[in-house]
Amino acid sequence: MSTTAKEAFSQHAKMILEPYKLRADLEMQKAFSQFGPENQVKEAMVYALMGEAKRFRPALVYMVAEALQKNSDVTPAALSVEYFHTASLIADDLPCMDNDDYRRGRLTTHKVYSENVALLASYALIAAGFEQIAKNVVQDAEVSRLAVLLAAKTMGALGLIGGQCYDLFPGALDRKEIVKIIDMKTGALFDLSFSLGWLFGGGDLQKLDLVHKAAYHFGIAFQVLDDLDDQEKDAARGAVNYANQFGVKEAVQYVQDEVAQFLALLNQLGLAQSPLTALAKGLHQLSKAY
Repeated sequence: MSTTAKEAFSQHAKMILEPYKLRADLEMQKAFSQFGPENQVKEAMVYALMGEAKRFRPALVYMVAEALQKNSDVTPAALSVEYFHTASLIADDLPCMDNDDYRRGRLTTHKVYSENVALLASYALIAAGFEQIAKNVVQDAEVSRLAVLLAAKTMGALGLIGGQCYDLFPGALDRKEIVKIIDMKTGALFDLSFSLGWLFGGGDLQKLDLVHKAAYHFGIAFQVLDDLDDQEKDAARGAVNYANQFGVKEAVQYVQDEVAQFLALLNQLGLAQSPLTALAKGLHQLSKAY
């Protein structure tokens, strides 16, 4: 792949995400006091959260809500997604899982605070994520109920945990199996981000299924493009990778098809004027560089 093309996309994405990143970082720092008294677990939670991160998922929550133009404050929901995401990264990095030494530009949490403290920090961040959802007060109790159900599914055996299990113990690795792993391990948090932005941003509950579909297509495009970029690294460690399994040409076409379906759904949802469109078009453009 062209390094120039990747750098161009990185700058493109950074420009779009930066205002949301700054907002999420500021709100997170104000919320650290909610993690309780100073101890190793709290330190590990803050350490894991404050590494180099784009805040992609909380940005999606903000983008969807802003596009609905109802002036809803979705900050607690945005923080919840970042807490869930970071909790999953801590767990994935453990020696019993992916055994990674570095995350977000520095040593992984268990390398700094030990495995037992890292595991407790991961648990605590999941709990903190649900606490933030409860704090995103809305008038309609059904919105809160759906948000909790979706978050529980995302973090459970039908979401991130299930996806990690399939990643560790993959089956036949046919196309259906790999897409399932992508959808559960990567797509689940994108789905939650889009859904919480829609729910707490005042979106029509009757259109929530369309939101799920849009998030699915975005998640697939995002991860397959990531697989294209990680071919050598994933091949070396035997990791599941769509591009390595089915070839670059098919992977590129898959990204472009998924982006097209995502953009069509944004139109149906009335979200086409949001930064989501620019992000998706950036994914499409980058895929051409492979």
